[in-house]
Amino acid sequence: MPPSLSPVRTLSRCLLRPQSPIHPRCQWHPSSIRQASAAAGARLNGTVEFDSTPILQHTSRAALANPELPPDVRNGQTKRINLYTAVNEALRHALQTDERVLVFGEDIQFGGVFRCTMNLAGDFGTDRVFNTPLSEQGLVGFAIGAASEGMKPVAEIQFADYVYPAFDQLVNEAAKRRYMSGSTGYNCGGLVVRMPCGVVGHGALYHSQSPEALFTHIPGLHVVIPRSPLQAKGLLLSAIQSNDPVVFMEPKVLYRAAVEQVPVDAYHLPLDKAEVLKSGKDLTVVSYGTPLYTCAAAISAAEKDFGCSVELIDLRTIYPWDRKTVVDSVKKTGRAMVVHESMMNAGVGAEVAATIQEQAFLRLEAPVKRVTGWATHTGLSFEKFIIPDVTRVYDAIRKTIEY
Repeated sequence: MPPSLSPVRTLSRCLLRPQSPIHPRCQWHPSSIRQASAAAGARLNGTVEFDSTPILQHTSRAALANPELPPDVRNGQTKRINLYTAVNEALRHALQTDERVLVFGEDIQFGGVFRCTMNLAGDFGTDRVFNTPLSEQGLVGFAIGAASEGMKPVAEIQFADYVYPAFDQLVNEAAKRRYMSGSTGYNCGGLVVRMPCGVVGHGALYHSQSPEALFTHIPGLHVVIPRSPLQAKGLLLSAIQSNDPVVFMEPKVLYRAAVEQVPVDAYHLPLDKAEVLKSGKDLTVVSYGTPLYTCAAAISAAEKDFGCSVELIDLRTIYPWDRKTVVDSVKKTGRAMVVHESMMNAGVGAEVAATIQEQAFLRLEAPVKRVTGWATHTGLSFEKFIIPDVTRVYDAIRKTIEY
């Protein structure tokens, strides 16, 4: 009996003999391609319309209606700024009102790569706003020492991709300092480490990473990711005021793209509370940072096409995260999805999904769905194919609703 040929060799022989009819199994059929569930001709993956997205506050009235703002701020004025300007304003206020605040990092005296610290060195002097050597381990180690002596250092990692040399300092020193001190009161609670994170379209291997899940495994650290200028200003001021070390991750693609009305006065937003951006009754979508804009676009299309009602939640602080708001929402809707840009494996979505399964299992009408980045490194020309897009979120909504 002749030896059987492998499928690959069989296909090769077919391709090398074009005069012979190709076996049906070897033929290509258009129907074999995974199709989105949108109506024919739909254009789901268009450019995000930042000027009209409901994620941003486009009017002064909408911005000041935020119930988390204190009464004096809600009676004040707003101005239209982008996210990097909001970060700059938060740092400026902190430097003006507390002499213990220091701002430093690589090349931050001229404003840094994204200009978040622009003009601060000139206004407050290089004793308080200064450049550091190109050593993440060194600048974070210095920040921990300064915080331990009562200062409030705000250290900038130029890109989140470069934080790994400082990982030991954050995990073994910053996160454990209060625990090791016992009742002595010795801690580094005034520490904030800022870093731009996520893809921007052309970041490739070393300028596109979202390493937030690594820090969410560490007790003693707060991990915060703002979605907009209004959020960035209030959350960063709260982080600087916090009694715990904070890793503050800023989605770099939003620095200039996200523009909204922001209160002129200083204000603080809670670090321990998720925010329900949109109410719904059929499905809960949980996300944070840039993917919230993708989710909003997908939800708008899905509600129109499927007649469903979707609730959208921004975690804001992803560790320790607001379990109650998420679980209460899922108990109401009976279905849940988690969307984030970083990889699925051991990501934030896994923790959220597990918590929902533990605390709301009897209310679930479908498995908890995760829509995330693929488990691969980010090649220069492949960023848009790796992170979740509107079509992927839209399809996940349909499958979860129809389960």
